[in-house]
Amino acid sequence: MMEPPASLMLIQNAEVFAPDPLGKKDVLITADRIGWIDDAIQPPTTIPTEVIDARGKILVPGFIDGHVHILGGGGEGSYKTRTPEIMLSGITMGGVTTVVGCLGTDGVTRTMTNLIAKARGLEEEGVSCYILTGSYQIPVRTLTGSILDDLILIDKVIGVGEVALSDHRSSQPTIDEVAKIAAAARVGGMLSGKAGIVNIHMGEGERKFQSLDEIVRTTEIPITQFVPTHVARNAELLKAGIAWAKQGGLIDFTTSLTRTFPDQGELGCDAILKQVLDAGVPVEQVTFTSDGQGSLPVFDAAGAFIGLGVGEVASLFQAVRNAVQKQDISLQTALKVITSNPARNMKLTQKGSISVGQDADLVLLDADLHVDTVVARGQVMVREKEVIVLGMFETGSNSTG
Repeated sequence: MMEPPASLMLIQNAEVFAPDPLGKKDVLITADRIGWIDDAIQPPTTIPTEVIDARGKILVPGFIDGHVHILGGGGEGSYKTRTPEIMLSGITMGGVTTVVGCLGTDGVTRTMTNLIAKARGLEEEGVSCYILTGSYQIPVRTLTGSILDDLILIDKVIGVGEVALSDHRSSQPTIDEVAKIAAAARVGGMLSGKAGIVNIHMGEGERKFQSLDEIVRTTEIPITQFVPTHVARNAELLKAGIAWAKQGGLIDFTTSLTRTFPDQGELGCDAILKQVLDAGVPVEQVTFTSDGQGSLPVFDAAGAFIGLGVGEVASLFQAVRNAVQKQDISLQTALKVITSNPARNMKLTQKGSISVGQDADLVLLDADLHVDTVVARGQVMVREKEVIVLGMFETGSNSTG
């Protein structure tokens, strides 16, 4: 007789970072939630249970990537430079179990309707996916014609972005225009129980944080309504970002980017995080995102396009691993920038931590901090570094026709 499929999953003997350390624990998963955590849990004898022996491994929350071009991005070098859509394994192999999709420079050939369809497709394939309404340019692209309506009426919309400032590709918005976007996002978030954050693409222009500083100084919009990203593009922007964070603001760093700083050479997000923490910024105000599948265009001094890279979701945890191994930042501190911090900022209350009742989004790391096994909403997506669940178009065997 064929045995019934396991309806429970039990992870035993794991060293748990939730992201704060809990010590060695067993974690029982019931359907798509964490059902129980204890020093020792025996698998039930009457219910089919998949048991994972995690001896020698570290169990951490599934990673949250809050800025991914799930439809692809780019086009700054004309049509052939439009990057392709992301595939499921490109997310899960990096330990990411929750992703937030956004548009970028191109809000014309990539649309909000495409974005929400792709998000729902990724959900069907097994990960959690949300979206930001909007685009680089103002007026921002929306689904309903209104930021307020999108946030209140559409479940997947949790904020606005990415809106470009201090960048030659932006629509050069006025301070008043940006303030009105933030006001609509704030009210929409309040009425829908969502974060309503405004994701701000920070360019390399001389104005840096000037527009955001002015809005916070002259309006009632709180500083935490904004999540400025790409804040380590250059040394001066990073300095301005640290000053912004010391006022209580949030700052986000892009793990797909490395930059050369005067007298310091090429720096990745691990070294940037070290600088920010050493400057006195609490880690709770810092997040990492990958800019996955987005284009990483290179322009010369005159603004002409001269090259292109593509963001990778896998860079997200690699930067955290480097922070621990190269910068001597504790694992629990480094983990927060891709788990509990983005969960709090985006009001994803079921995400970002390991506790009873939370979504069963979990990652097992090996002793050298490589992603070993990934569980998303209670389903094993990656097992011992091998992809178990592929997206619909990643293999012919997944096709239904």
